[in-house]
Amino acid sequence: MPTTPYMKWLGIVFDRYEPDDVTIRLPFREDLTNDGTYYHGGVIAAVMDTAGAAAAWSNHDFEKGTRALHDLDDDQLRRRRQAIRPHLPCAHVRRRKELTFTEITATDSDGDVVAHAVQTYRLGG
Repeated sequence: MPTTPYMKWLGIVFDRYEPDDVTIRLPFREDLTNDGTYYHGGVIAAVMDTAGAAAAWSNHDFEKGTRALHDLDDDQLRRRRQAIRPHLPCAHVRRRKELTFTEITATDSDGDVVAHAVQTYRLGG
């Protein structure tokens, strides 16, 4: 995942990649901001989506297939309050029989939550 062209271009760094538990970081880049300080909402959503996807696939049995259907519902909180430097999405997973749910929380450099998202995945063939 970190080597896909888009993720590589964004500069996403995986700090932790364990079964059902992922932490990634996006080092600050002014060219990804609205005003030189605050990340564009699409950047935040992309990084959160990546954290959730990595967590969902982290413990998947690939014998069951490699196709996925998913939905992301994000709520960007206090985006304008302060800079998100660095952006730290952490994703945690709950697995059910056919569905996988990821919960992603993004924090700023002070540890304050700036965005929250939930994904629903159906992984397999």
